Amino acid sequence: MYLAKVTVDLNTLSRTQLFDVMEGGAYTAHQLLWTLFPEHQGERPFLFRQEMEEDEVSGSMKGLPRFYVCSRHQPAAVDGFDVQCKPFTPELRQGDRLAFRLRANPTVALSGGRGQRSHRADVLMAARKPFPPGERASSACSEVMNKAAKAWLNTRAERHGFALPVSPEVGAYRQHELQKAGRREAIRFSSVDYEGLLDVTDPERLLETLAHGMGRAKAFGCGLLLLRRVPGLV
Repeated sequence: MYLAKVTVDLNTLSRTQLFDVMEGGAYTAHQLLWTLFPEHQGERPFLFRQEMEEDEVSGSMKGLPRFYVCSRHQPAAVDGFDVQCKPFTPELRQGDRLAFRLRANPTVALSGGRGQRSHRADVLMAARKPFPPGERASSACSEVMNKAAKAWLNTRAERHGFALPVSPEVGAYRQHELQKAGRREAIRFSSVDYEGLLDVTDPERLLETLAHGMGRAKAFGCGLLLLRRVPGLV
């Protein structure tokens, strides 16, 4: 695997691309990042996450998009992109405690009733649904949604090779609506940012998770699990 930090020369983008990328448009970002794999045929060979660049001295936001890309093939050197890439072969051992970040699309399959197909539902919206409209901005509703987001990750941790020793932080929750050429209806999905600590329980499974991601909407910037070692953690 390879892990790359990618920035795009905004001067090379069309006006439409520029506005989409600056607004976090995941479909445009997905198309741009495909440019880094010109020889690849078949399924998408990468996961990505979009963030905004920070000034290394002050820590303030520069307002420029930056992408983390994990891929099975090394990204190509392409005009208009600054790609800082290195082989990604983490040595994981059972019991390792690591810091993680994850942007995920938490969904659950719900039954459609007798004679109806099941469908995917946004976990947080499903948790909010029992509240009357006037109470959906309340702290009680927010707490229920927050618990639902944490439960989604906790119930999937074991099958992905890790455990959560402490409850993770749940950050930005966003609902996205993307327009795709040739498609009448917009693509809608949600994303949640998680951050915290994990314990490695199955190194091989966790390596598979790093390569293949977690959850759905991976083509739109979700699913990439980022790990780092923290000095002092056992």
